[in-house]
Amino acid sequence: MEIAVLGIDLGKNSCSIVGLDGAGRVVLRRRMHRDGVAKLAAGLPACVAAMEACCGAHHLGRLLRGMGHEVRLMSPEYVRPYVKAQKNDDRDAEAIAEAATRPTMRFVALKSAEQLDTQSLHRVRDRLVGERTALLNQLRAVLLERGVTAPQGRHKLGQALAALLDGASGGDGRAALSPRVRALLEDMRAEWSDLDRRIGSFDDEFAAQAKADEAARRLATVPGIGPLNATALAAAIGDGAAFARGRDLAAWLGLVPRQATTGGRPKLLGISKRGNKYLRKLLVHGARSAMPSLLKGATPLGAWLRGLVGRAHKNAATVALAAKLARIAWAVLRRGEPFDAAKPAAA
Repeated sequence: MEIAVLGIDLGKNSCSIVGLDGAGRVVLRRRMHRDGVAKLAAGLPACVAAMEACCGAHHLGRLLRGMGHEVRLMSPEYVRPYVKAQKNDDRDAEAIAEAATRPTMRFVALKSAEQLDTQSLHRVRDRLVGERTALLNQLRAVLLERGVTAPQGRHKLGQALAALLDGASGGDGRAALSPRVRALLEDMRAEWSDLDRRIGSFDDEFAAQAKADEAARRLATVPGIGPLNATALAAAIGDGAAFARGRDLAAWLGLVPRQATTGGRPKLLGISKRGNKYLRKLLVHGARSAMPSLLKGATPLGAWLRGLVGRAHKNAATVALAAKLARIAWAVLRRGEPFDAAKPAAA
């Protein structure tokens, strides 16, 4: 049996497999457990193994690549148009195999175990940050119901809470709280302290990882990219070989503005917001923090930014700077050189 393309529709426990020959005809249909996929592929000659880039795809892809197969991972949205009517697992596997043969298909780079480990750490930290934000919002609501309006910012909120619970407000605030609510606020403050400690441990780990990883060290030379951004970018895009140019990376992150034609003139709209939301958020925050120093600096990037701020809103300039930083990060990874602020910024 000659199989040129092996389409694998991954499931939680079982997988559907479709094999296509060189002419595109279906010569194999199987449904088996996840462990059986590797056993089946081990008995086949080298072929193209196609999967959607979902949970478990990178682990299985590394196993199949070790057996000599060519692994092609695709975004599920690019596979969907090839699914025929009456969608089921077998037709999904057939659509995956067919989509992998298209010459214009975009494939996802296979990630190493180290890259997946770093991405898992970032996801857990992001979840903890979300839990802390929800906790602080609930804490503000509890205080507001007792007539205490805390100023914005975690540090100021912590000061207001300490003044209320530790008696620094002269006793009036303590008298306004019932014993049960005061105990509740103490528990919430302890939970807040624990979340800060856990998030700080992740930050320390990322800082140590950024110092040890060569790619992250080069990325840290780019303005607005610190240990958190550097480790996240290095884990997500590797050496940047999956993108032909820096603009492709910025477009993948959803930072490139959409265009519309009005009266024969092109008009820029908002950014597409497609792709990796977490990386886009890190780059936008990094651009916002780096903007004040870049505006004051006598560098080509600073001159470009000053001209942009003079004709666009500051928020739009921040997003444009984030897109610029994404393109610079791609160049740093592809060329293997640190960022040189004295060189002219790319157009």
